[in-house]
Amino acid sequence: MKLAFSTLGVPGLPIADVVRLATAHGYHGVELRTHPEEPVHTGLGHTERADVAAEFKTAGVEILGLAGYTRVAAPGDDAPVIAEIRELLDLARDLGAPYVRVFPGAGEDQDPEEADATAARRLGTAAEYAADLDVRILLETHDSHRTGADATRVLGLVGHRQAGALWDVMHTWLGGEQPVTSFASLSPFLGYIQVKDIASADDTAPLPLGAGVLPLAECVELLAREGWDGWLCWEYEKRWYESAAPLEGLLDGGRDHLARLLNESA
Repeated sequence: MKLAFSTLGVPGLPIADVVRLATAHGYHGVELRTHPEEPVHTGLGHTERADVAAEFKTAGVEILGLAGYTRVAAPGDDAPVIAEIRELLDLARDLGAPYVRVFPGAGEDQDPEEADATAARRLGTAAEYAADLDVRILLETHDSHRTGADATRVLGLVGHRQAGALWDVMHTWLGGEQPVTSFASLSPFLGYIQVKDIASADDTAPLPLGAGVLPLAECVELLAREGWDGWLCWEYEKRWYESAAPLEGLLDGGRDHLARLLNESA
């Protein structure tokens, strides 16, 4: 398995510094939070996109994916949602990123079956466009669809290779789903996995990997047993918790913790 970290942990950090962190601390790739307040967003011009891609390529660091914020199950018209996904897909193609992340984002009062159908319809349309670009759209286990079972209800309706899943281990755990159950649901669709750690269900401020309650060892052991050899991406939510310790000082420890879990499961 290859290791990455998300720029959610280093909000606003210039790309040159992000690449420096990855190389200095032994990470194979980076997930880029894709938002107007970050260096990478869909408003970048062609020259800026080429510069970002070149920065990573020169350093030998992969851009794992673009973490967008499109909510594919949200109420409203399809056209703006599909247009937003297409903009993310175009950016991913230009940067050489294989994945874009989207959220479910159904409304609290929305009928679940209607939300599933809405998300599936939009993902199916966008997946046709994604296929031409050789980029996959990954629905994250999050918010209204936080378990593997929730996400695969949608993906089963889509039935397109370019629409897959991003397994956030915190959200499936918060949803009461065991890792073995999550993996069984998500494995046919799985793009990559976001790992993190927290103190409890009531305190989700980010902690160093291994310092909290999430079943990371169980997840890694399960993945190794099943022969899964994709990406583990550390999503440290510094952007939402300003008092959290800086990620820069934790990267070595996080890499070593994941490497130790991988060695123990081998």
